[in-house]
Amino acid sequence: MNWYFSVANTSGGQPSWWLYAGNHRMVAWAGETFPSTYNAHRAAASFKAGAATARYEVYPDAGGSYRWRAWRASDKVAASGESFSSQSAASEAARNVQLNAGGASL
Repeated sequence: MNWYFSVANTSGGQPSWWLYAGNHRMVAWAGETFPSTYNAHRAAASFKAGAATARYEVYPDAGGSYRWRAWRASDKVAASGESFSSQSAASEAARNVQLNAGGASL
């Protein structure tokens, strides 16, 4: 099953991007909104190109679950699409995105 990016407006009307696994489950999102759809597409393309070499960080969220975020240089470029019950599950999810986002359709 193929992974794919989706660029659309948030419920607040601002453009952003999301990454979906082949089972249509959202696995990552930009973690921010953009001033235009064009900029959201550019950000998705940039993450796609650099996902394999980004630095992934797993952290505990306020609710006691774990999430991951991806960094390139000092910029956060993606965030987990969901929370995880363990640090190892969040790490595995981040690794899955690292390995598969570059092959996702845009």
